[in-house]
Amino acid sequence: MNAPTGPAPAGPATGGRARPPAVTARVLARRRRREALGRFAREYARNRAGLFGLASLLTIGVLALTAPLFVDQAHLTVTGAPGDSYQPPSREYPLGTDNFGRSVLDLIVWGARVSLTVGLLATFVSVTLGTLVGVTAGHFGSSGGLGGRIVSTLLMRVTDWFLVLPTLVLAVALAAVLPRGTGTIVIAIGLTVWPPTARLVRAQTLAVEARPYVERARALGGGHTHVMGRHVLPNVMPVVLAQTTLLVATSIIAESTLAFLGMGDPTTISWGGILESARTAGAISAGIWWYMIPPGLAIAVVALSFTLCGRAVESVINPRLRGQS
Repeated sequence: MNAPTGPAPAGPATGGRARPPAVTARVLARRRRREALGRFAREYARNRAGLFGLASLLTIGVLALTAPLFVDQAHLTVTGAPGDSYQPPSREYPLGTDNFGRSVLDLIVWGARVSLTVGLLATFVSVTLGTLVGVTAGHFGSSGGLGGRIVSTLLMRVTDWFLVLPTLVLAVALAAVLPRGTGTIVIAIGLTVWPPTARLVRAQTLAVEARPYVERARALGGGHTHVMGRHVLPNVMPVVLAQTTLLVATSIIAESTLAFLGMGDPTTISWGGILESARTAGAISAGIWWYMIPPGLAIAVVALSFTLCGRAVESVINPRLRGQS
C-alpha cells in the first residue's frame, strides 16, 4: 500500500492552516533585516569617534530644527537688530554682535538650517546621480554585450571628464550662470561632486555582477531592470551610505565657500554668508574675531562630525578597517 503523497496536515502551531511560502519568506527577510540592523548598531556603538560625531550632529540638528522657538526672526533683520554694532561677547550676547547689532549666536543657529539643508540636498543630488551612472555603467559593462560596453564606456568617459575639472571652479561657473538662489547652490554642488561616487559604485557593481546568484538570475530569465533593482542595487547600498555621510561634509564646505565668494542667496542666512558679511564689513582688518571665528568653527565641527560618522560606517561595512578606526 502506497503512502499518501498529499500535503502534510497543518499542525497546531499554524492554527490548522498551512502557512503560504511567500509569507514565510517575507517573515524571514524581515527577521534578517532586523538582525543586520542590530549587528550594524552594535558595531557602530563600539566606535567612539563615530558616536561623538553622531552626538554632535544630533545636537546641531535639534538646534537647527527648534531655532524658531528661541530665535526671534525680527532680530535677524538689519532694521530689527536689538544691539549695537560690534559688541564683544557678553552675558546678553554670548558671541557678540555683528556690524548691524545682530546677535552672532542667533545668526549661527539660524544659519545652520540653511547650511545643513543645502548640504543634505546637494548630497542627495550627487549620490543619486553617481549611483545611477555607476550601477548602469557597471551592469551594462559586464553583461550588456557590445552595445552595453559602448554605453558603459561613454558614461565613464563623461565621469572622467567631470572628475578632472576643478570642482570649485565648475561650481562657481554654474552658480554664476544660473539664477542666484539656494536651489542654484544645490544644483551647482550636486552636479560637480558626483564623479567619485560613480566610480566607487561602478567598481562595487562589477564585484556584485560576478557573484553566482546574479548569474543564476540571468539564467532564469531576469532582465536588466530585475538584476539591477533586485540584486545589484541592494548590495551596493552600504557603500553608497558610507559615501553619503562623507559627501555631506564636502557639500557643506562647498556651500560655505560659494557663499563666502558671494555666490549664495543674499536673502538667506548661512554660515558661509556670515563669513562673507564679516569680510565685506571689514571685520578681519578690524580684529572683530567673534564675527569670524564662530561660524568657521561651526563649519569645521559639522564637517568633522560627518566625516567621523562616515568613517565609522565604513569601518562597520569593511571589517578590515575596524582595527584602524
